[in-house]
Amino acid sequence: MPEHAATPANPSTSTTGRRAAKAVIPAAGLATRFLPATKVVPKELLPVVDRPVLQYIVEEAAQAGIGDVLLITGRGKTAMVDHFDRRPDLEARLEEKGDPELLAAVRRPGELAQIYTCRQPEQLGLGHAVGYAETHVGDQPFAVMLGDEFVNLSEPLLPAMLDLQARTGGIVLAFFEVPPEETKRYGIASVAPADPEFSDLGEVVEVTGLVEKPKPEDAPSNLAVLGRYVLPSGIFEAIGRTGRGSGGEIQLTDAMSLMLKEGTPVHAIVYRGTRYDTGMPLGYLQTVVQLACERDDLGVEFRQWLGEFVASDAGRRT
Repeated sequence: MPEHAATPANPSTSTTGRRAAKAVIPAAGLATRFLPATKVVPKELLPVVDRPVLQYIVEEAAQAGIGDVLLITGRGKTAMVDHFDRRPDLEARLEEKGDPELLAAVRRPGELAQIYTCRQPEQLGLGHAVGYAETHVGDQPFAVMLGDEFVNLSEPLLPAMLDLQARTGGIVLAFFEVPPEETKRYGIASVAPADPEFSDLGEVVEVTGLVEKPKPEDAPSNLAVLGRYVLPSGIFEAIGRTGRGSGGEIQLTDAMSLMLKEGTPVHAIVYRGTRYDTGMPLGYLQTVVQLACERDDLGVEFRQWLGEFVASDAGRRT
């Protein structure tokens, strides 16, 4: 699979009418919250029942019609690419055993999309990571999908975001509501009503401002940025003009704010569906339990055991 370096390209002036066909997944982080498990195994490959987190995200992209995915990787994360490669030896063994369902499951990752990789040598923020996608993306709009959260495929989000970006040519975000005390964990937006012409795409708002991880008393709303973005290629030039912000890192939020101030339209879809956040241990465990409970092959027995465990003395210990 090809490697792509970050070299300058001319920013596009407008992408109205062109639907994004590529996705970028920044996945170079150290995942310190999950150490020591992530010392060798990338956080993006931690299993949610029997599929890694990353596969759920690529499946989300594939469902939206995106067949080209660029992974922004880091040192020691080559296993992420391996997961989407073929394993003829394993497939042959499963054929011999006569297990067509498991064989199909093993083949599925390699059939979802064409996977490309790019190495980010230092982790200097989300904006810095996205900047490494420039030569792969070119002058086309593209999606950015964070590697630790995904949505339920029965409640899709990305298709409407892609359609909205194709109609506006600007930046399209996704928001979800958070309790006021949690605004310090997210990028938070100030919004205004959007043009009614976009009402067919869901709950669309116009974004008037963005601030990275504000204190509750400084937050302009409780609408937090979900880890999905659809961006015009002009974002790369804006990233190049963005200095270090929150945490001493190059923040994508700051680059988008710069484009907003300079006239790029910014809209968002407020997502009311089910969002899974595996970025912290608690959210990861909640995601595993929730999806296990929903499985046809596991759900009944697992829910029964879970109920018995919670009701038992072991489940009540603090």
